[in-house]
Amino acid sequence: MPAFTHELRVRYGECDPQGIVFNANYLAYFDHTVSELWRETMGSWNEMVAKGVEAVVGEANVKFRAPARFEDVVVVSASVVHLGTTSMKLELLIHRGEELLIEGWLRHVFVDAKTWVKTPIPEWVRAALAPYTAIADAGA
Repeated sequence: MPAFTHELRVRYGECDPQGIVFNANYLAYFDHTVSELWRETMGSWNEMVAKGVEAVVGEANVKFRAPARFEDVVVVSASVVHLGTTSMKLELLIHRGEELLIEGWLRHVFVDAKTWVKTPIPEWVRAALAPYTAIADAGA
């Protein structure tokens, strides 16, 4: 399955005194891309919440390979690599052209939007994410 992709341009304020993207901003790039993935597949985040479910980050991992700099155009790709009962794992990659800069993943846990108790991933979420699911058994 193809990955969802989102293009970003590095802004000056995202860089540190060394002139490279400050490391925590890569997680912000991941978050921005997940928001755009949701918008494309399910409408706005608020639409999901209105249906009674939220997704919260339970784990995050970032591996730094090379830095991005001010004015670089980077492409963030996201693929669903695991859909469990109550959680999903997204693989995220950041490229500048063909060069892999960052690789990582986020694990989201689905919770009831009112009680914040873990809840099974709704079938409509599974169906919406199917175009970007890179696993054979999305129900595992």
